[in-house]
Amino acid sequence: MTLEILKIDGKPSGKKAKLDDEIFGIQPNDHAIYLSVKSYLANQRQGTHKAKERSEVSGGGKKPWRQKGRGTARAGTTRSPLWIGGGTIFGPRPRDYRQKLPQKVRQLARKSALSYKVKDEQLIVVEDFSFDKPKTKDFISMMDALKLSGKKILLLTGKNETNLYKSGRNISKVSVMEADKASTYDILNNQILVLQHTAVKAISKAFKEIEEKAVS
Repeated sequence: MTLEILKIDGKPSGKKAKLDDEIFGIQPNDHAIYLSVKSYLANQRQGTHKAKERSEVSGGGKKPWRQKGRGTARAGTTRSPLWIGGGTIFGPRPRDYRQKLPQKVRQLARKSALSYKVKDEQLIVVEDFSFDKPKTKDFISMMDALKLSGKKILLLTGKNETNLYKSGRNISKVSVMEADKASTYDILNNQILVLQHTAVKAISKAFKEIEEKAVS
């Protein structure tokens, strides 16, 4: 499978990018994608929520009134969960929400996400480029030339491009990251996936290294 490589001015470069069919052309597995996205979102949770229960609320040590004779319900403390200012019944406690997935499932999900992008024509390949210094204006010009303005995009680079990242981080709906660090959620959570030519190679290399380690 091949795709036309575009220049950053939006014109065809005359070159083709070869996409590995085992990565970009598989039959997508929806359940693997579901498990991967669910795991990713769960792992983003801090789990630091906490509500004070009856024994943790200060005060309430004195019995508010005598046990009998008032014609009202008996009460032993003003910090009862039934009272305003009392403790919470079965309130949230800190916990770890992290979910682990087998490596093969994670890789299948990423391949499925990339295959969906190709299948839905939401993936474009551009020639490698970088900026001498962070320049948001130049990044916006590049998006205009590629007809991506107003769309939610993810730009994947083949290596760490600090100036590109800084140029795009203040633009709404734009994300920039290294190709081998993009999760299934990152790949799917956009309208257009933009790959630098070296990013295509980096993705293929990352998958092959993982498979070689699994075999060894």
